[in-house]
Amino acid sequence: MILPIYIYGHPVLRKEAQDIDVSYPNLKELIDNMYETMYNADGVGLAAPQVGLADRIFVIDLSPLADEENPQYKDLKKTFINAHIINRTGDMVSTDEG
Repeated sequence: MILPIYIYGHPVLRKEAQDIDVSYPNLKELIDNMYETMYNADGVGLAAPQVGLADRIFVIDLSPLADEENPQYKDLKKTFINAHIINRTGDMVSTDEG
């Protein structure tokens, strides 16, 4: 099922995402729906807050970006649950969505 995508400015995108546990209802269905929604939007990544859920889960599929310069992206499809940033380096970059 394709889920609605909330865009920049929607309040759900400002909420702190919460960890989920193994008893999360319909987790596999949510993951499947997130991939379907991402592909429908021609995206390569989608986070739960973007579909209205303040939960710590996101999906990526970088396969469409694979080429001679980035062969490592071939078949790179992953689901991340309860991911946390533990270290940041580099400059902060601000851009529009897309």
